[in-house]
Amino acid sequence: MSNTARTLPRSTVALLAVATATAVAVAYYSQPLLEAIGSDLGLPAAVTPLIVTLTQLGFAASLLLVLPLGDVLNRRRLIGGLSVLSAFALGLTALAPNGAWVLWLAPLVGSTAVVAQLLVALTATLAAPAQRGRAVGTVMSGLLIGILLARTAAGLIADLAGWRAVYGTAAISMLVIAVALARRLPTTEPAEAMVSYPRLLGSVLRLVRQQKVLRVRMLFGGLAFAQFSVLWTALTGLLSAEPYHYSEAVIGFFGIIGAVGAVAARLAGKLADTGHSGTATWAAATMMLLSWVALVYGGAHLTALVAGIIILDFGVQAMHVTNQSQIYALPGNARSRLTSAYMTAYFAGGALGSAAVPLAAGTWGWTGVCALGAGCALLQILSATRAPRHRAKTA
Repeated sequence: MSNTARTLPRSTVALLAVATATAVAVAYYSQPLLEAIGSDLGLPAAVTPLIVTLTQLGFAASLLLVLPLGDVLNRRRLIGGLSVLSAFALGLTALAPNGAWVLWLAPLVGSTAVVAQLLVALTATLAAPAQRGRAVGTVMSGLLIGILLARTAAGLIADLAGWRAVYGTAAISMLVIAVALARRLPTTEPAEAMVSYPRLLGSVLRLVRQQKVLRVRMLFGGLAFAQFSVLWTALTGLLSAEPYHYSEAVIGFFGIIGAVGAVAARLAGKLADTGHSGTATWAAATMMLLSWVALVYGGAHLTALVAGIIILDFGVQAMHVTNQSQIYALPGNARSRLTSAYMTAYFAGGALGSAAVPLAAGTWGWTGVCALGAGCALLQILSATRAPRHRAKTA
């Protein structure tokens, strides 16, 4: 397409990053609000966690079922429509008269977070090839910041004005983003002609079979996000117990510490743009392994804990951006479907990591959590060592 021949303005890249952060955050706002929502709406304690589960299931389903549409529909209109739908679902949640209302809306709220991934794929399409890694890296910084700071922002707003204000503010934010994107994004034509929906979904599986680069990067991404999820799933338990005994508000601010790792995105993007993706991959994998050494000591020492969090998030983000730079360099115009396959593996890894935490923590405590994370890091390094050099096939 013609719009890939020119450099994407920095202001547009910044807007895409902010929009990505805002869009992905809607899938994470509910996590620190469960007690407040349950108490206000009379939901039993055993039921309120379903809000998070249903939200994440909606997000996962949209990665599989909605994201591929970005290759055959006008992305600008698709993103705008989903952003307005997100605002509508968030607004209805803010007005919820009972718990059932929130539970029914949760999957819809989660599914609209796919806007973030559509924006990442759109960035790769709009950016010139020599700029692509840095542009995607900047937008991915927004995604990581959105994930990490959503909990912090939700907690602060809820303390000041209640949980409904969180969803109301989010609804307004998504409407503002929809208007800003409609005004600033260039018009783009669909990457490919419209095909039947079953064939479109089937082509995602075909890409996975055909592209070894995609399969390898799906593995690396899944292992990286597994480590991210292991840390952030177990961290609340560590910080609320001895020796820290931190309050929920203090624990929420640890998301800001993790967001420091977002600076890795631009660095990894620059390496990818200059043909050093292999160096970026090894550096990211090594950093993740070393972070777990620091985190072991972080069970009793705050300095080691903070250092481990920063190093791990830095490595995860660098790996993620490098992975996406590699898959977006594949031939063809299937970037939304490539993103669908990759992000499905990415979040599957995160889900498996989170699911393994109770067993590891219950059996061996914080040491077991760190061993679990280090095991994923070692598997990642071994996979990188054994991965053969390969050329991408045409999709």
